[in-house]
Amino acid sequence: MNPKHSAKRQKEDYLDIEEIRLISDLRIMHAKIDELYGIVENLKRRHSEAAIVEYADRQVLPENISRVDEMYMWFVKVKEEMERRNGELD
Repeated sequence: MNPKHSAKRQKEDYLDIEEIRLISDLRIMHAKIDELYGIVENLKRRHSEAAIVEYADRQVLPENISRVDEMYMWFVKVKEEMERRNGELD
């Protein structure tokens, strides 16, 4: 068992439904982020930022940017928690 898992998890040999849902959601998130990253990289490689702004939906693009900003801030919090926990293990 992974030493990073809680003592509770080490005592159990099964996952409850909420843990299964969480793992499933995380797998979907990883796949979708990888997909989005590829799309953005293709846009960056093929088109200038000026062309993106020119042809993008002027109402939707700012909403997309705002959503990505929100996700980024959430990932920063998750990263800080991960670093905090890694510091506790050292």
